[in-house]
Order: sequence, then C-alpha cells, then structure tokens
Amino acid sequence: MNSPSLDSNENPAEQVTIELSAAVAQAFQQAHEFFKTGQWAQAQASYEQVLKEVPQLEPAALQWVRCLVLQGLQMQAREGFAQLLKNFPNNYSAWLEAGHLCRQQAQHQQAQVCYAKAIGLVPDRFEARLSMARLLEDLGQFDAGAVEYHRALQSGGAAKARTLHWRMAKFRLERGDVPRALESMRQALLIVRLATEPLDDNERAEMQMDLGDIFMRLGMTQDAHRAFERASVGTAEPTLSRLADLSFRYNLWQEAQEVLRRNVALHPDSATAHWNLAHSLAESWDMQGALESLAKAEAIAPQSGAKSMMASVAGRTGDADTALRLYKELAEEEGPGSKMHSSAAMSSLYSDRLSAQEVADLHRDLFKHLGDHARQVSSFKNKPDPQRPLRLGLVSADFHHQHPVNIFMQPVLARLNRQALEVTVYFTGVSYDDQTQQAKSRVARWVDVAAWNDRQLARRIEDDGIDILLDLSGHTSMQRMSLFGQRAAPVQATFLGYPGSTGVPNIDWLVADAVVAPPGSEALFSEQVLRLPHSVFCYAPETDYPYPAYGQAHAERPLTFGSFNNVPKLTPHTLRLWAQVLQQVPGSRLLLKAPSFKDLGAVEVFTQRFAALGIPAERLEFRGPVGLTDMMAEYADVDIALDTVPYNGGTTSLQAMWMGVPVVALAGHNFVSRMGASFMSAAGLTDWVAATDAEYVQIAVAKARDRAALLTLKQGMRERLQACPAWNIDQYTRDFEGALRQMWVAHCQRPARDQQPVKAQAPTQDPVSATRKAKGKGKNQSV
Repeated sequence: MNSPSLDSNENPAEQVTIELSAAVAQAFQQAHEFFKTGQWAQAQASYEQVLKEVPQLEPAALQWVRCLVLQGLQMQAREGFAQLLKNFPNNYSAWLEAGHLCRQQAQHQQAQVCYAKAIGLVPDRFEARLSMARLLEDLGQFDAGAVEYHRALQSGGAAKARTLHWRMAKFRLERGDVPRALESMRQALLIVRLATEPLDDNERAEMQMDLGDIFMRLGMTQDAHRAFERASVGTAEPTLSRLADLSFRYNLWQEAQEVLRRNVALHPDSATAHWNLAHSLAESWDMQGALESLAKAEAIAPQSGAKSMMASVAGRTGDADTALRLYKELAEEEGPGSKMHSSAAMSSLYSDRLSAQEVADLHRDLFKHLGDHARQVSSFKNKPDPQRPLRLGLVSADFHHQHPVNIFMQPVLARLNRQALEVTVYFTGVSYDDQTQQAKSRVARWVDVAAWNDRQLARRIEDDGIDILLDLSGHTSMQRMSLFGQRAAPVQATFLGYPGSTGVPNIDWLVADAVVAPPGSEALFSEQVLRLPHSVFCYAPETDYPYPAYGQAHAERPLTFGSFNNVPKLTPHTLRLWAQVLQQVPGSRLLLKAPSFKDLGAVEVFTQRFAALGIPAERLEFRGPVGLTDMMAEYADVDIALDTVPYNGGTTSLQAMWMGVPVVALAGHNFVSRMGASFMSAAGLTDWVAATDAEYVQIAVAKARDRAALLTLKQGMRERLQACPAWNIDQYTRDFEGALRQMWVAHCQRPARDQQPVKAQAPTQDPVSATRKAKGKGKNQSV
C-alpha cells in the first residue's frame, strides 16, 4: 500500500490558516504526534475530535482519511475521500491519494480520473503525473505512460530527476516489469555519477539494493551480489535491516546475519535491531541465538511479535501443542485478517494430541470467515465448453531452489500440453533465482503479484480469463487463502503445497490419491477430493544425483537408521517409536539431519530427549544443513529411513527412496499422516507400511535384521522406482492434465441456471462518483 504523500517532517498544523482555540490547537498537535509515531488509531480519534470543533479544517480532514488508509480500512477510506473531496474539491493531495487507493482496489478508471483531476489542479507538480504514468503502464498503455513519465520529469526538473527515475524503477519492479525497471534505474544511477555533490551513504545503499533486486530477478546473480556488497556502506538502521532482508530473501543467510550483527553493533540500544537479528536467527533455525536476541530486545522495550516468535520456536523445537495454543491466541487477538490462523492450522498437523477429525474441524472453524460475501460461481463469464483449451492459473511463492513445490512442479511445467492448457503463474513470492527464471520460461504468462492486494489480483485473474485457479501454497508463507475464500475463478483447487484439506470455503477441489485420501475419508476434506491414479506426487528430479554404489561393505557396517526431516516433525510420538526400534536392534544408530542441528542447543535438547527414552548419545549422530547435491549424497550413509508421525516426510522420503533408502512408514488417518504409505505402496513395497505403532517397530526390526535382502533392495531401488507408473513423469503429467479437465467438465455440467451470469451489484461508492453526484446531481460532468 502506498504511504500518503505527506512528508514525515511536515506538520499539518503549520498549514492552518484558520484561527484555532488553544484547546483545539493542542488536540491538533497531539494528533500529529500520534501520526508521526505510527499510532494511527489514536491519531484518527484525535483528528475526529478536532473536526467536531472545526469541520472546515482541511488539513485535519485529510490527515483523518490518511489514518484510515494506513490502518488498511480501505472502504472507509474511500468514503472518507468522497466526503473530503465534496467539501474540499481543490485539494491536490486528496485527489492524488484517492487515485492511489482506487488503483490498489483495481478501480483503474476511477484512479485515472483522480490522477487527471490532480494534474488539472496543479499541472507543475510531478507526483500525479508519475502516478498516472505508472497506472497507464499497469494497463499496458506504454506509449501514453511514456508521455506522462516525460511530463513528470519536466515538472520535477533536474533536481528531482534522480528521484523520479528511481521511483519509476520501483513501480516497474513492483509490477514485475523488470527490464523497464532496469532502464529507469540506470537513468537514476547515471544522474548520481554525473552529480557534483556526493550522495549520502545510506541513500546510495538503498539504490544499490534496488539495483541488486532487479539483477536477481533478471538472473544476473554476480552483478546482484556486487550491488549488495556496495550497499553494505550503509549505516542507518532501516537501511541495514532492508539489506539483511534482501540477502535473506535470496538465500544469502550468512551475509544477512553479518549485516544484522553489524546493525546491532552500530545501534546497540535499538530494540528493533535486536529483534530483527532474533527473527533472522529463528528463520535460520538457530533457536538458542534467537531467544537470546529476543531477550535483549525485550530488555529494551516490549516486542509485539514476542509471542509469535515464541510460538515459532516452540514449533521448530518439536512442541507442536504449545505452538498451536500460542498461534490460536494470537489469531483471536488479531482478528479475522490475522495470518496467525494459518500458523495455527499448520501447527495442528504436527500435533500428537489431535485426531484427524479434530484437525479437519479446526481448519474449517479457523477459515469459515474467509467465505463471507464471496463471489458466486455463476457470476463468471468463462464459456462452459468442456472440450475447449483451458486457462490455468497457478498461485505460488515457491518457484525457487530447493523448495518442494519447485522440485515437483518444474518437470510438470516442462511437459504440459500447451495446446490444451495456457498457464499463467501469479507469483506471490519475493525470492528469485535460476529456478524462478526456468519456471518463467516454461509458462505462457508470469505475473509478479507480491505487492498486490487480493482485489487487484482477483481483477487481473478475471481479466486473464482464468478457468481453473490452482493454489500451490495452502497455509504456508506468502499464501493467498483469503483470495481463494472470496473466489477469484469459476473453478478453484489446491495441490501440492499443503498436505491436507485447507478448510477454506470456495476451494472446490483437492488433488490427492487413493492412499492419502482413501474412499470413505471425505468428511476430512472441505474440498471435493480428486484422486490421481498412482500417486499424488511424482518425484522426477531434473538434476542428476549419482546413485550410491551399494556393496557388501554396506551390509556389514553397523546398521544406520535415519531421518532428514525438519525438527517440528520429531514429535514425542515419533521419538518413542524410534527409541523402541533402536532398543530392539542392538548396535544400530540413528542419523538425524535437519537445519536446526547446526544449533548446538537443538542438538543438546534432542540428545536429552533420547536419553530420557533410554538411548545414549553415542548412538546418535546430528548433522546440519548443506547444499542439495551434498545432502542427496549423504543418503548413502543411511540404511533404513524412519518416517515421522503424524506429519510424514514428503520430499525427504521420496529423495531417500531415489537414493536407495527404503522408508518404514506408519499409515495414519489423514493426508499428512499417509504420505509415506502412499509412496511405499506406489513403489510396490507395502510390506514396509505399518498399520499400528507395534507393527511399525516390528517392520523396522525385521528389515534391519535381514541385511542381505536389504542390500539387494537398495542396489535396485532406483530401477524399481523408474519402472513404476508413479515415477513416470510423462504419464503423471497426462494424469494431472486429466484431473484438471475433470474439474472443468464437472463445472460445465452444473445446472444451466447456475451458468447464467448474475446481475452485477452496484459498485461501492467511490470518490469520483460521490463528488459527481454532489456537484452535478447526476449530470455527466468532468471532474
């Protein structure tokens, strides 16, 4: 959301020409102080108090509407702008900011009218012209946009040229038009090089960060890294925090933490500096360091995100129930728009305490509000022809290196029938690398939407004529569940990104298989279940991982069980099962590999947990993260993988199997706890799948004792998989296309009356129409 154009140092009280009483003047100044410190609700209340006494006080009226915008109260803000412009029709800033709000709500025509009105009022100011240029480019009117861009530069003059080019680069980057962003950025940097006065170090750093961001999105990795290095000259806390965020976003974790530690060293009394370091450490699985930095931040000032971080730490150290409790509390405190609903849903999947039905009921309860006042299927105008080519939209943030969604979707994108399916990716993410570029090259259309709100995105999806909108995120980070809840396409489905039902209204289908969602389990899903014929996931890596040369030495070495799953999956139930296995296989050991285990604190915690179960430290080995190729090679050190419960391994189990490591799986009662059973059954290894805890232990012990049979299986595992339909990526892609077609046919077979577009609702009153009515009583006037 655009910030209001009011400069942070500007005092609206200084704009007042009306004589105010001492009490009103004091209230006005107090409102401004609230505004400066980001206390929007308090500022709003104070401005309301002032306006009750002096309704004609124009600066207070504008500030009041700005408070609504900054609180995200968009509909109230539109009504506020309508009233403001009725009372003060010559207020340039109000027209400009009303235009911003209309653009954010995808009301492009109204935004254009607002910007034109602002330009007409003050032709010599550049802000409205640059905003108009941005809007015209958003609408694909590049020639007209170029004209307004040029006029903005003329209005701004030489003194503003650098700022204008830089701001246009940001606008274009936000839209995902990276080549044009680079053009504007080069112009801004050229002006800097030609300038006689040196640029402030922090401003130079900010420009280099934007340049680096552009380079990363273009796949110019080395150039981007050099730009980020040049940005390290910054010293201001916001600048260093942003540099760390960008570095972290592009998987430069160590560099990000170096920047944040420098930030703490430069600003030791800043609670925010310590908090940012704590957050980064938690995200990189250094829980002990995160808690220490959080304590330092809290010692300086209370942190509003402390409970959220404590929930994250609890979840990442295997205490799912504590994480669930804290996230549910936060969701209730923050209200319907809180992302904590999704965090609570995710936490429930790890809980040993909840039944499958309780997890399903929790999801429905957490997200039922997302369907309130949703759009009706019958309102879409897509032609209901069951045989025609389809337009498929994918909503994801995860097309980047090592992410499971990327690993599984890349080979599918490469094989989709482009005559039958036109694919558009709506990329909600902020991480870009060579895999992002590859995905982009494999689809018809790619739209960067990370900065878009749901309304803007829904409008674009409709304009693109999307028939089937596919969610690839579920309740993971950067998801758009609220968009799906309100319905943005005639057919909506969820696939791959979330191991179970979302509980979100208006997601019509969930793609599964007959093992993860067996017939009779429909009550566990808020969606209709569409089962692929072989397996819900097909592992067909595009990187060649050399197969280990398993020989007699592998059959004679001490047997090693292993798990490469993240720590949240290592629940008390899982640890108890593993301890029983180790106790019944004398001399065996357990290799645990996870990002958390680079943290000595996490190693100590799990060493103690196993000790309490009778397993000494010498039978355990902990390994931290390495690159994907090196991680795949480490599977050669594992003889048998032990699956986790209730949240089974997904990608890790398939990777283990690909590298010759069979998995002992326990078939649970819902999607997330039946993935291991699905994979092993698809491989024809049902004798590795247990129905009970006791059977799980029995299978692990029996397979460990027959070393000759185990060696034979390991030697031929990859060949076995490649002979199975579930690992045939060409067949899988055809099956996937068939599933999409089945969804569309079902939509087309809806009763005819449901296919008729409904009469459009009257639009919510906007600033322009409201002003038109006030001034012209319905006549067709220009405004």
